[in-house]
Amino acid sequence: MSLKITDQCINCDVCEPECPNGAIYQGVEIYEIDPGKCTECVGHFDTPQCREVCPVDCIPQDDSRIESHDTLYAKFIRLSAAKVAA
Repeated sequence: MSLKITDQCINCDVCEPECPNGAIYQGVEIYEIDPGKCTECVGHFDTPQCREVCPVDCIPQDDSRIESHDTLYAKFIRLSAAKVAA
């Protein structure tokens, strides 16, 4: 499943540069995560890097977007191929 950022976000700006897929962006009020790009860092790191650096622990899993490890890895492969092709 992809991750989401809750309204507890304090806009500290530390999560965005940590995302290897560029899935985190500044929304209207708080940072948001593009579920089409979020792989929970599968393929890059053992743990989601945004969660590692978040000082307020406001990045839970999005239970409405359940994805297996295999699905997340396939997304990582697709996103990596798109970067190479660009």
